[in-house]
Amino acid sequence: MPEATINTGTYKLFPSPRNRERTIFEHEVFVPHAYTLIDPPSYDPKGKWSLFAAHRLADRKNGQLVTYELEADAVRFKQRFVAD
Repeated sequence: MPEATINTGTYKLFPSPRNRERTIFEHEVFVPHAYTLIDPPSYDPKGKWSLFAAHRLADRKNGQLVTYELEADAVRFKQRFVAD
């Protein structure tokens, strides 16, 4: 059985069951809204992505972390994302 959490030193992560990849990609976007529905495919990523419930260790803030293989996908997400 895979680990339920991943500790990166910056975040304690809880993988989304919708992830096709359990990889933490290079381009990260922290969303400080733990209960907002985030659907990464709806942002038209060209590369791979992964989504995690996240606890940011530095300030103990809960939210979500979206990681992208391609920088352009992370930029597109930041531009389009609007919290509920």
